[in-house]
Amino acid sequence: MSRRDAGASSRPPRPQQRAPRLRDDQYIAPATPAGRFYDPFEDDGPAPEFAAETDHDPVRDHGQDAQPEFVDARDDTRERAPTIETRSRAPRQPRPAEVFTVFAPCPQGLEEALTAEMQALGYEDAKAGRAGCSFTADWAGVQRANLYSRLATRILVQVAHAEISHEDDILDLARDTPWERWFGAEQTLRVDTSAIKSPVQSLQYCNLRAKDGICDRLRELEGERPSIDTVRPDARVHLFLTGHTATLYLDTSGESLFKRGWRLDKGEAPLRENLAAGMLALAGWDPAAPLLDPFCGSGTILIEAAWIALGVPPGISRPFGFERLRDHDAYRWRDLKDDARSRILPQLDAPLVGYDLDPQAIEFAQNNAERAWLTADSIRFEVGDARDITAPADHGWIVTNPPYGERMLTEQDADLWRDWASCLKRNFAGWQLHVITSDLTLPNQMRLKPKRRVPLHNGALDCRLFGFELVAAGYRDA
Repeated sequence: MSRRDAGASSRPPRPQQRAPRLRDDQYIAPATPAGRFYDPFEDDGPAPEFAAETDHDPVRDHGQDAQPEFVDARDDTRERAPTIETRSRAPRQPRPAEVFTVFAPCPQGLEEALTAEMQALGYEDAKAGRAGCSFTADWAGVQRANLYSRLATRILVQVAHAEISHEDDILDLARDTPWERWFGAEQTLRVDTSAIKSPVQSLQYCNLRAKDGICDRLRELEGERPSIDTVRPDARVHLFLTGHTATLYLDTSGESLFKRGWRLDKGEAPLRENLAAGMLALAGWDPAAPLLDPFCGSGTILIEAAWIALGVPPGISRPFGFERLRDHDAYRWRDLKDDARSRILPQLDAPLVGYDLDPQAIEFAQNNAERAWLTADSIRFEVGDARDITAPADHGWIVTNPPYGERMLTEQDADLWRDWASCLKRNFAGWQLHVITSDLTLPNQMRLKPKRRVPLHNGALDCRLFGFELVAAGYRDA
């Protein structure tokens, strides 16, 4: 026996430490990894204790021929072996996921396209509304909508709705809403208010009432009010008023969804990413077909098209507001994004080409494409004049945001539209042309008859998306 073993055997055994008993109000849940839900019903306590085996051996004590003695169950005077009571547990039925009413706002004019997108993503009850669409989803579905929607501006979860007769009713509605489910006093808050045909006198006062109701509830429950942060808050709440009703929404997106995370270099009058994706949807662009933008600017339309063709989710590289809320399951969210990444295609099937007269705009476009993880050969950006370009294929789509409004003040050539139309008629027969502009006289200036005109809002500008079919025969030279 080694010295170590001898020393160990000579030590008296340590008395077993018992955990102190806690009162019910002192119970502390076991520690769990961050982001994981602890289910107390999965902990059945310590394993049952079995009685120690005795040294009695009938063969050793009574000889080789001895047989073990059987104990009569009716004889209570004999020592009986301990019995272990086993209980069978029926499998627990999964709890049904909570379903929320969701509203996804979008630029005006994209409501039907957004509804079709949501239905394609699996939200079968999606219904178009004013400047957005509504649908129902569980919390995982809310996260998927944030990750995959190209056209929505935000994903808002309805948490309260009531009729109101006075601004102070908003205070009561906000105070009665269980905000502690999603955020608490330790997090920062921002509240925004909008209204349609509401009789309230001051939206600012209504906004203050909603904020006070939220803060009063959290102070009563947690002893402290959350701080207000209007720039980068942890939690955002939207109050929407219409007629005599008030609806409170929890903003799960954080920053607007059109901020994909790749566009840092912006040209003059940049097009928002979700509007660019909406233009492609309304144009009916086939992701397997060539696409050209002769006024590409910082490349927004073409980069959006590349992500559509490759199947890159628009939210794959940006953070979301729901990640900062309470009980966020980071592991499940990571799995959802990993599944989305596994479906991204390795390369494009058709050429994407962009031209612009401004070399700096082309540099911006190339930088943005690189930040969007697109290789240099994914999109061909070149300095070029829209009036002199040639078609990269015998058919395809032209989707573009040419200069209009104040941007036209910098144009030197008053014959731009006539010369561009001549180029299109010569070189792009068989192509589809879709142009967004606030200049409603554009078709006349180009001497083209639009087959479609869709009202769209580009920021504050009331625009039209004109659709043309370019056919060589039947056109007069411009």
